[in-house]
Amino acid sequence: MAGFLQQVVEGLGAGAIYASLALALVLIYQFTGIVNFAQGELAMFSTYLAWQFTAAGLPFWLALVSTLVVSFAGGMLIERVIIRPVEGAPELTVVIVTVGLFIFVNAAAGWIWSFTIKDFPNPFPEGALTAGSVSVGYSTLGILGVVTVVMGLLYLLFQHTKIGLGMRAVASSSQSARLVGIRVGWTLALGWGLAATVGAVSGVLVAPLLFLDPNLMGGVLIYAFAAATLGGFDSPVGAVVGGLIVGVAETLAGAYVGFIGSDLKIGVPLVIILGVLLLRPQGLFGRAVVERV
Repeated sequence: MAGFLQQVVEGLGAGAIYASLALALVLIYQFTGIVNFAQGELAMFSTYLAWQFTAAGLPFWLALVSTLVVSFAGGMLIERVIIRPVEGAPELTVVIVTVGLFIFVNAAAGWIWSFTIKDFPNPFPEGALTAGSVSVGYSTLGILGVVTVVMGLLYLLFQHTKIGLGMRAVASSSQSARLVGIRVGWTLALGWGLAATVGAVSGVLVAPLLFLDPNLMGGVLIYAFAAATLGGFDSPVGAVVGGLIVGVAETLAGAYVGFIGSDLKIGVPLVIILGVLLLRPQGLFGRAVVERV
């Protein structure tokens, strides 16, 4: 039993990282209806910025704040320059644009910082908190705490600020929001900036656990898609819950399903995506789309 609980705790730590990137995917989808395949690469690029700031001598948390500011501005710029021209275009066109952005950002990171693996500083202390026979690493606690804070800040933004209410209005109906005087274009840009900021948090959280290179977020993006699909692409809460479930499921499958082990765990999110699309396409917390003929 203790071993099972230990695996669950480790799964929650991994799931929190998946949840943060899934949250970024859901934010963009809510505002624009776009599934951003480049979200992981944008998070990776932001992580390189954080590494560059720390390498220049900035304290980690100051480097993180600077990275979030730059990421927010970069997300808004991408929406205005790259996404806005294809607004209203066929879905395949938008998919191709985001895939092209994926390739471009990955290549740009390799060109600027090279493809050499780099160490990323861990902001959390080493060691673990032990309760009985179960130990929880300070890093896991820190990751869960950061994701909780991000969720709390997003809740306050959307529920208690004019900007957040405007963003919710645009997500609900951009045409109606425009009629009541909301600047829909800038609100969409804010949504992309916010998603880029949340994605940057995900990259900074995962980099100390792995090694920083241009392919850092490739695997994480698959888990994030599984989390968003499971929770529902129109539900930020669902993205977080889905991320935690995916993290626990992956960890337990790797530990207790013999033929999966550590090598085939990447198949777990793919099975989850397939199962959800077949059984409940809108996800656990999503809303089914009803079309009246």
